[in-house]
Amino acid sequence: MMVHLRRARTSLVLDARGPGLPRVVHWGGDVGDLDDDGLRQLADATVPPVVPSSFDAPTVLSLLPEAGAGWSGRPALAGHRDRADWATAFALDGLDVDDDGDGPARVRVHAVDPGAGLSLTVELTLDPTGLLLLRHRLRNDGDTPYELRELTPVLPVPAVATELLDLTGRWCRERSPQRHPWPMGTWVREGRHGRTGHDATLLLVAGTAGFGFGHGEVWAVHTAWSGDHVTFAERRPTGEATLGGGELLTPGEVVLGPGESYATPLLYAAWSDTGLDGLSDVLHTHLRARPRHPRSPRPVTLNVWEAVYFDHDLDRLRALADRAAEVGIERFVLDDGWFRGRRDDTAGLGDWYVDEDLWPDGLDPLIAHVTGLGLQFGLWVEPEMVNPDSDVYRAHPDWVLAVPGRLPPTWRNQQVLDLAHPEAYAYLRDRLDALLTAHPGIGYLKWDHNRDLTEAGHRGRPGVHTQTEAVYRLLDELRARHLDVEIESCASGGARVDLEILARTDRVWASDCNDALERLAIQRWTGLLLPPELVGSHIGPPRSHTTGRTHDLGFRAATAFFGHYGVEWDITSATPAERAELAAWVALHKRLRPLLHTGRTVRVDHPDPAVWAHGVVAHDGSQAVYAVSRLATSVAQVPGAVRLPGLHGRRRYAVRPVPGVPAPATVQRAEPAWLPAGVTLTGAALATVGLQMPALHPEQALLLEVTAVD
Repeated sequence: MMVHLRRARTSLVLDARGPGLPRVVHWGGDVGDLDDDGLRQLADATVPPVVPSSFDAPTVLSLLPEAGAGWSGRPALAGHRDRADWATAFALDGLDVDDDGDGPARVRVHAVDPGAGLSLTVELTLDPTGLLLLRHRLRNDGDTPYELRELTPVLPVPAVATELLDLTGRWCRERSPQRHPWPMGTWVREGRHGRTGHDATLLLVAGTAGFGFGHGEVWAVHTAWSGDHVTFAERRPTGEATLGGGELLTPGEVVLGPGESYATPLLYAAWSDTGLDGLSDVLHTHLRARPRHPRSPRPVTLNVWEAVYFDHDLDRLRALADRAAEVGIERFVLDDGWFRGRRDDTAGLGDWYVDEDLWPDGLDPLIAHVTGLGLQFGLWVEPEMVNPDSDVYRAHPDWVLAVPGRLPPTWRNQQVLDLAHPEAYAYLRDRLDALLTAHPGIGYLKWDHNRDLTEAGHRGRPGVHTQTEAVYRLLDELRARHLDVEIESCASGGARVDLEILARTDRVWASDCNDALERLAIQRWTGLLLPPELVGSHIGPPRSHTTGRTHDLGFRAATAFFGHYGVEWDITSATPAERAELAAWVALHKRLRPLLHTGRTVRVDHPDPAVWAHGVVAHDGSQAVYAVSRLATSVAQVPGAVRLPGLHGRRRYAVRPVPGVPAPATVQRAEPAWLPAGVTLTGAALATVGLQMPALHPEQALLLEVTAVD
């Protein structure tokens, strides 16, 4: 049987004619209208030849590559049953295809290996956007336990993909790109943090030579899992090239008893022949179509952490809320320090009761003041963590993730609660439920996670897998009980950014760094996976708390503009002029928010590394907004014109600097001729010729508004 799934210019072709698992004949660009005979001919035409010094039959790449079929690359399945049943030979036992309309097309493959006592189900879904989702389920049909060491979905990539791009990073420097030629061998990215990690690669991309944001053919995968994980690219001397990803299991972590099953995390796979922006378009469109994707306008948010830190004074916080309302902010978030014993980061985590000494009348007076101003109220929590200096730890030291007989090293003076412990889980669930029930004015939780999981033991066995599943269950239960409460995924900034945590949360905090220059890169590469409305992007204080840099308000505001907008700054210390300018930026964001949070993200491949440009274009081509940022001085006195991609080629567009906010600082004696009154050109002219920009000072940004005039 041949299977051909087609959606949004993407094809998936499977050859299920053999007795073993189906072979992936093709994943990528649409191969057109092929009947069964045409599909068979395509499959036969892509089988590799038998060459000297090789197996006597062709080695083909199935949905689960097996050594018994000649696969000598990275194992897709590794495990054993008391040192037996470590090799498999799955036989096809059934294949279901659901492809009856314009919705998702699905294939479910059933296979068995009676000798090894294992059953396998492979689930593939081709979304209407062209996004492919892949998952394996393994069941132990034997009479004895089976220890699973690895089960990893993989997909083939054609030989034309010769370069790799992925992301790495650290605290306050997340999402740093790295690219290189794709040589023979395996490029493996492993995350052993017990959370997604600051260094996690959101996407691992393989592409044709020189691919960029707007050009080149690219294939990419994302491992949707918030615990230990692996993502890899492998090229074999035998000719195969694959991308894959799954959970990274510690020995003994998953042992399947008779009849028990294990499901891999979803592997998201996307293809584009229009570069990285094409990948983003597929992913962003998929995410926006989710039933629980945020639908209401994303409220402009003030988070008080960098304004007050642990200094919780009711009058000061009320004054901060007053200023927030004056400049148009819509959500006020009280950060760390509101609960019992919390005067600094050494104590209190786990004791989720309002501190009676700090808040003798509870949180209600502040909540009432904030909501009385018309603002939403949010609260910071870090439920998965505990300080040894806390009542809950003193009462229940056995609730900590640890190996028997010793504690892991502390990190920010804290340990991790074992949420797979039923009593610890019930305590947290009930405490948070009670907190939200007692304070119905809380409409938002900033859910933090400020340490890696090290030596994370659960009842003497590795516990990252059970911890991750318990976190998902806790979030699911709380969301079911409090449907109107939104949740942010924060983890020392951007250390838990993946599509499985985002199935349960409403945005991520991209980084603890609010330095606008650093944030340009962090947000650009976070946006490779996530649409702007899911990425918290705040205007920091004039002097960055994490780098010491000083930036104009215009540069800070323009950099944060394209995400879920907010402020992380003591605006009671701002001058009247600064508050007036901030109000203008907030008003501008609100006006353009419907475009920013629904349009197509585009990024400009400009030859000068000191000039970055990006934008959002309405899907109907009616309007767009672009930012042009100068990161540093350039070798050239005047950099080349900046192209504005994504517009409809034949339509005419009026381009002008956004009105209502101060112009950025420049070094020019005279500005470009088009700038004072704007310019009207076709989309084709703007995309192929572009506009000469003013000579911006370093660390300045210009926003351009583009409107179709016919």
